[in-house]
Amino acid sequence: GIVGVSIAYHLVTETDKSVILLERDQLTSGTTWHAAGLVAEVRATPNLTRLAKYTASLYDHLQEQGDGLGYRRCGALTLAMNEDRAFEVKKLAAMARAQDIDCEWLPSEAILERWPYLSGTDLVGGIYMPKDGMTNPVDTTQALARAARAAGATIKEQQTVEKLLTADGRIAGVVVNDDEVLADQVVLAAGLWTRDLGLSVGADFPLYPAEHFYAVSEPTDLPDDMPVLRYPDDGIYIKPDAGGRILVGCFERDAKPLDPGTLPTDFAFGELPFDLDHFLPYYQTATERLPELESVGVRTWFNGPESFTPDGRYMLGESAQIDGLYVAAGMNSIGIQSAGGIGQVMAHWLVHQRPPMDLWDVDVRRFHSFQNNSDYLIPRTAESLGLLYAMHWPYYQYESARHQRRSPFYQACLDKGACFGELAGWERPNWYGKPGCSYDYTYQRPDWFDRCAEECHAVRTDVALFDQTSFAKYEVIGPDACRYLNFLSTANVDVPSNQVVYCQWLNEAGGIEADVTITRIARDHYWVISAAAVANRDLHWMRQHRSNFDIEISNITEDYAVLGLMGPNARETLQNLCNEDLSHGAFPFGSSQIIKVADQQIRATRITYVGALGWELYIPWHSANAVYDKLANVKHAGYHAMDSLRMEKAYRHWGHDITDEDTPLEAGLSF
Repeated sequence: GIVGVSIAYHLVTETDKSVILLERDQLTSGTTWHAAGLVAEVRATPNLTRLAKYTASLYDHLQEQGDGLGYRRCGALTLAMNEDRAFEVKKLAAMARAQDIDCEWLPSEAILERWPYLSGTDLVGGIYMPKDGMTNPVDTTQALARAARAAGATIKEQQTVEKLLTADGRIAGVVVNDDEVLADQVVLAAGLWTRDLGLSVGADFPLYPAEHFYAVSEPTDLPDDMPVLRYPDDGIYIKPDAGGRILVGCFERDAKPLDPGTLPTDFAFGELPFDLDHFLPYYQTATERLPELESVGVRTWFNGPESFTPDGRYMLGESAQIDGLYVAAGMNSIGIQSAGGIGQVMAHWLVHQRPPMDLWDVDVRRFHSFQNNSDYLIPRTAESLGLLYAMHWPYYQYESARHQRRSPFYQACLDKGACFGELAGWERPNWYGKPGCSYDYTYQRPDWFDRCAEECHAVRTDVALFDQTSFAKYEVIGPDACRYLNFLSTANVDVPSNQVVYCQWLNEAGGIEADVTITRIARDHYWVISAAAVANRDLHWMRQHRSNFDIEISNITEDYAVLGLMGPNARETLQNLCNEDLSHGAFPFGSSQIIKVADQQIRATRITYVGALGWELYIPWHSANAVYDKLANVKHAGYHAMDSLRMEKAYRHWGHDITDEDTPLEAGLSF
């Protein structure tokens, strides 16, 4: 497909790598050949927008070199049918302009001047991107392949990869048609087959195919140089095609996951049976938006497989399980418009073992093993496909495949009125209202705002209880534990036992790869505490750098539940439950001790992520509820309050305030 060919092209044109591309059938088979070919410059984040913008410029370059891609910048309109969507697309346009992309908001009257054939009765307005366009996916892929071959890449078709070769936890090559092809780095850009290839060596690449539909009309009297239309509120897009034909595609709210085991082993340029009942409501909506479609027939009803990920963003980077095994898959139906940028950043990633910019939101290490289970992927895929065109609400919570991981306090928090959000599979109390409360999504002041303010007030003036069980926890044990963690860390961890050190881990460019606290339990024994979302990433970083150190690394996240007791009255509240001296002199900030609560031995660490006096209580899982019962009457607070409080204190959050692009000096962390 186009993604694999783009990676090969960029590797041989921008690096000195020796590159071979192995294609199971023929180039463009699988998904690329039937893609709609839309090329947009704007994505959800600035860096992903940079990738899309580069893709468009690459296609311009190829076409200028004389390759006939069928690429043209006809422009695109993203239309809003209500005020909430108008707000969202205006927000997107503001981000686009910050990336030097031509993008403007147009009222409905101006849109109908550009597209006078539309029915605009409920149209509020939309954003116009004059440099968006479309290309022929097959011709574009072949142009990249020709350029890659000319620069020295070897591209072989009819080469079925039968096996991935590994040695000592590292990729060693592949077996193709009974022959071994040795390589120190392998990239899987195999679309829907990527997941099974990864599973064969214990690597997690959570993606799942879904049926993806479009229809192409018979010729109309409409000009074929009109802008592409996106109606996200209707879940459809309309693309003017050659000869006056119109292509109508959809991202339906309840998609149809496809069991890859039902496809023949030689599936290449095949189609899936068309489900007219499933697609027809979307086509009928298109005819209402573009009445010209009512008077012509449909030439092609098309259904083909596309791969989707659990969060609707593609996956790039090195496997957390197998060193040297990389992935570029799960394109979520935007592979054509993303391929150029993906090829460029993957080439850099392979050479330097890190991306050229912050790409955490598409880094494969954001996923966890439970997400690679088909029982999880099937319902989540049915939801995630439609979310590409759904409203992208702040704090939106997935509805499918929930309740993968719960703390021992889940039911008690639910009874207290917790409204749960999900992160890394954990059900976490985001805020507390009445039992049974839920989100009322909005871009304006949310209904939970006042509740969150009450929780913040309790932390600042009294005491509040947080369920922090989801925090990632690792244990490092061994004769070289201190030397190893000092090698990773920006602060000296050779401290007395039961002392806590806050620090960062940096890459070779000084960028922040992790933001952690490290507690010395004993001479050769440490705990590392990090955030739930980066659990796999941080563990991968530790394992990558453990060579030559005599240590053992364990993930103990689910061995301990954690309660955060925070606020000026935290000391008095906890002192009433234990006999140990909690005074400042006996238990200073940044220290950790074993105390006994409810006849249970727990580790109390005096540290805070909310800027108030407090302790994090690490409780063996089986003892958790006995300790919780002693604190059940303390006001409960959720993660929205924690986020608000930590921002108020300027405490950094990796992935938002700081990333692998930022150094500690730039982030104000020189201490």
